[in-house]
Amino acid sequence: MGENVDFRRWDELIPDALGLIFKNLPLQEILTVVPGVCKSWRKAVTGPYCWQDIDIEQWSQQCRPETLDRMLQMLITRSSGSLRKLCVTGLANDQSFSLIADNAKSLQTLRLPRSEISDSIVEQVAGRLFSVTFLDVSYCRNIGAPALEAIGKSCKLLMGLRRTMHPLEVIDKLSQDDEAFAIASTMPKLKQLEVAYLLISTEAVLKILENCPELELLDVRGCWNVKLDENCIKKFTRLKVVGPHVVDYFGMKGCDDCSNYSGSSGYLAWDFVAGNVGSDYDDEISDGDWEDDQSMEDVEMRFYDGFDLDNAAFDWPLSP
Repeated sequence: MGENVDFRRWDELIPDALGLIFKNLPLQEILTVVPGVCKSWRKAVTGPYCWQDIDIEQWSQQCRPETLDRMLQMLITRSSGSLRKLCVTGLANDQSFSLIADNAKSLQTLRLPRSEISDSIVEQVAGRLFSVTFLDVSYCRNIGAPALEAIGKSCKLLMGLRRTMHPLEVIDKLSQDDEAFAIASTMPKLKQLEVAYLLISTEAVLKILENCPELELLDVRGCWNVKLDENCIKKFTRLKVVGPHVVDYFGMKGCDDCSNYSGSSGYLAWDFVAGNVGSDYDDEISDGDWEDDQSMEDVEMRFYDGFDLDNAAFDWPLSP
């Protein structure tokens, strides 16, 4: 080549640019390999540039509680108050949740499935989660209506809530309508709500629909006591309801497979659509209404997470 091309050296890139690049690397490489390359790279990974979005959900499934606590402490400290998204599984105590809340002034997406957090700590620190727009508290067995009410009252921008449970985790409960009523009374801006396998009634679901007029997706798979028909929800023209019946998991790709299945109960057991929900729905979701970038393809059979799929049939209760 006859032309002189001016290539910029990698170690001269600004930290923000390096952070965007390094976020595509595995967590272990960011923490152990990158810092040893040069001073500018070390600066990038020890500062907030790589840690505005922290996703250690997969990693945290396989680590000990004390290791997870130390990792969270280090990464959240590095974010320097700029944390926008945090995905982690299995918080072992209230102290970790309090740490997150103390650094949540910019936090928009918070995913904490299978965490051992309590109603009391949520009520204490919910006011610091005011910027959260999407929250996942699936499989969190120790929280209930008081925590959801505190979240709803404090998180005025909340547009997406995932509160999925495994059926074995609610086997000792008679009803969880109080959780549904807490959602209905405090979360009017919800656009997406997933409450698969919560023990809720038709009355509770109708209360949610009445008080959450912007709702576009409602996942009630496994909520056997919920009976909806066209007359119940025909006025909600943008609403898509999934459930409550569950077909065999194997071969299912998620919500998109549901539209071809219909039951004999007078409404589509998997997929009832009031009005037209087409390509415009996914376009609106991807436009950044909430940071979790939810689309219909992302509404998976999440209640299988963490269970042995080879033996799943032994854990899965039949539809009544």
